[in-house]
Amino acid sequence: MGDTMKGREIIEKLEKKYPVSAAESWDNPGLLVGDDESQVQRVYLTLDVTKEAICEAAAWKADMIISHHPMIFSPVNKINNHSFLGEKVLKLIQNGITCYAMHTNFDVCKMAEINADFLKLQDVKVLYVTERGNEKEEGIGRVGMLPERMTLGECAQYVKECYHLPQVKIFGDLKMQVEKVAVCGGSGKSMVQDALRGGAKVLITGDIDHHTGLDALDQGLAIIDAGHYGTEYFFMEQVKKDLAEINSALEVKCAEVKLPYEYR
Repeated sequence: MGDTMKGREIIEKLEKKYPVSAAESWDNPGLLVGDDESQVQRVYLTLDVTKEAICEAAAWKADMIISHHPMIFSPVNKINNHSFLGEKVLKLIQNGITCYAMHTNFDVCKMAEINADFLKLQDVKVLYVTERGNEKEEGIGRVGMLPERMTLGECAQYVKECYHLPQVKIFGDLKMQVEKVAVCGGSGKSMVQDALRGGAKVLITGDIDHHTGLDALDQGLAIIDAGHYGTEYFFMEQVKKDLAEINSALEVKCAEVKLPYEYR
């Protein structure tokens, strides 16, 4: 292959691995901004299409941004410089940058598997099934056995080490023994009942609020909140590998891996 490809060609190959049909009905993955017939040589990868990400991509002269989270979720009536979203869309268009997102389709087809692999889970099953085929089930999250039995406190430390995180939030008795756990990248508070049905003693995920944590504990489920970013940032490295397989001549740059908040 040559040094460039049409955006459409890159998208077609990515969607063979992460078909849009695998996404949840409420989601909005796919081509969000730009012309997919334009030639692409430089691809910038990011979890979120922030102003900072767009500015860095533009300075690097990227032709395409691929993100995990869709920049546009809800219907938009106007695109202009008077809105936060409008400014970002205009910046992309002015710099000739195509913007494409792979969200819950990536979660189903790869994110859940990577999370389970990070934790070295055994006897792994799908946490929330979205699709049943003849050979296997697909879906959000995974449930499985830790490499060894440990306390909740030790499990929290294990999660920090596996994900290279400075801190996690724990709901539960640090001395309780755990072995079977559920993991869901991103925001997993809707997975509490699925984790309980799967027999997990702990749910490892992100974005757990006060009431969700307390309600989970009341039902016998401990929670380790490793953060939305903390359980998904590896999206960028995975897509970088995918693009290298599609065309090794493509230039790929990942946004810096850093938590979007600090602990004090």
